[in-house]
Order: sequence, then structure tokens, then C-alpha cells
Amino acid sequence: MSLTYEQEENTRLELKSNYEKAKISIKQIALDLGTTEKYIQELFELKPKKLEDTWILKNYLIEKVKEKGLTPTPFSALKADYHIIWFLDSKYIDGKKIY
Repeated sequence: MSLTYEQEENTRLELKSNYEKAKISIKQIALDLGTTEKYIQELFELKPKKLEDTWILKNYLIEKVKEKGLTPTPFSALKADYHIIWFLDSKYIDGKKIY
């Protein structure tokens, strides 16, 4: 499944909004997710090596925003339950690490 240009742009904005609400550094995100700062930046630009990596970042940011007692910015395209999307590896996403 590919996103339209509009969906991609909205997803970038939604990731950015949640990143700003989470008030966490790119370095800390990379450490928490087991990857590099460079790759986190690529994910914010929607250039994942694996589709699941964007979902991991999305879920991570939502969790961090909620920990601050704030309401996450909802996602308009990445909103379905990834457990039922046949082409996504839900166990990988549930692992909360990027390899």
C-alpha cells in the first residue's frame, strides 16, 4: 500500500507535531529505538528501509506524548490496526525496536 502525496505530507506533519509535543531529542529517540539519528531523520521524511519502521516511530511518539499527559495529534493515514494489515510484520512493530 502506498500513500498518496497528500497522505505523505499529512503523515510528515503528524509525525512532526507529535515529535514537538513529546519534547524529546532525535538522539534519545534513536537510542530508545536502537537505531541512528540519521535513520530517525529519514523516517521523519518517510524514507524507511522497512514500512514497519514508520509505524514504530509513530507508536513511540504517541506513547511519549501520552506520558507527558498530552493528547497526541491523530494520524490520518497510519490509523488502522497494524495487526490486521497483511503486509506489515506486527511482531516486529510490537518489538518497539528498529533493526
